[in-house]
Amino acid sequence: MAAPQFPASLPEFQRLFPNNEACAAYLEKIRWGNGFECPSCRFAATPARISTRPHVLRCRKCRNETRLTAGTVMQDSHTPLLTWFWGAYLVSSMTPGMSATQFQRQLGLGRYETAFQILHKLRAGMVRPNADQIGDKYTVELDETWVGGRTRGEGKGVHHKVCVIGAVEVRISKKKDKENAYGEQSKATPRRGGRYAGRLRLSVTPDRSAESLVGFARDVIAPGTRIITDDWSGYASLADFDYEHTAIAERGDPTVAEEWLPLIHLVFSNLKSWLIGIHHGVSHQHLQAYLNEFTFRFNRRFYPFNAFRSLLGISAVAESPTYSDLYSGDCKHHRFGAITTTPGG
Repeated sequence: MAAPQFPASLPEFQRLFPNNEACAAYLEKIRWGNGFECPSCRFAATPARISTRPHVLRCRKCRNETRLTAGTVMQDSHTPLLTWFWGAYLVSSMTPGMSATQFQRQLGLGRYETAFQILHKLRAGMVRPNADQIGDKYTVELDETWVGGRTRGEGKGVHHKVCVIGAVEVRISKKKDKENAYGEQSKATPRRGGRYAGRLRLSVTPDRSAESLVGFARDVIAPGTRIITDDWSGYASLADFDYEHTAIAERGDPTVAEEWLPLIHLVFSNLKSWLIGIHHGVSHQHLQAYLNEFTFRFNRRFYPFNAFRSLLGISAVAESPTYSDLYSGDCKHHRFGAITTTPGG
């Protein structure tokens, strides 16, 4: 079976997905790339189809019916497939993303809660369960920051901010520095000596202890990688886990941070601007879901239209939160950093 296409423009999206039947066919190609196989009897053949229920496939041998959305983020949803596809396209192709209110307005949804739930289900499809570790041949900048608003009237030093840790690859542009007619560098030349950000990982962390910080590093960064951090004591044990650790004493000097940790600081700055500018702040309960969305967008920023195919592909095998989980506080969004910090563990 030929690999499914992905839309590179809005007119092409409308051409590829004019109705629910076209969406069902696309989803079938994603889930069964080598042809349909019945989950019940393992009989591999073209299934029977029901014209009034395009999302249901019937095995020609055992007559078992399989829902295309079963086991996906769209399972048990009464929202039409076409609406889901429009939502996935808007979320993945719009560079800054969109809030639930804007999402509701664009799709013509009657209730805000429906838009909120669809967005969070799509965010669940933005994280591959077994994501590759970053680094290896690339240096990684590792740091943490605080996310959240100010707290007033509760005493000095009291806050309700959340600690977020991030790791980003340092890559070097292969483009040579260009000079214009006046001998000045072109604006198109990458800053910071040609360095630019590669793959990113972000996670909420309970504290700044060595167990939390090094646990995150072991989870997302490949052994043997060179890691640059500040001189916080929580990173001191990185060298015990087969990492080449470089600790930089910033001492509040912005020039030192710009020289050694420019990319992760830029990521944190963009993250906070995005959370405030697009979403007007988010709750601590769902912050990890928004970090996952930011990471998904960041890692696919050079290939924005491929993000649509990635989102639907991951969503086809991802577990998503239910409506009750989202509002009860029982929802556990996927995050990194669950590895022990005991050497050899």
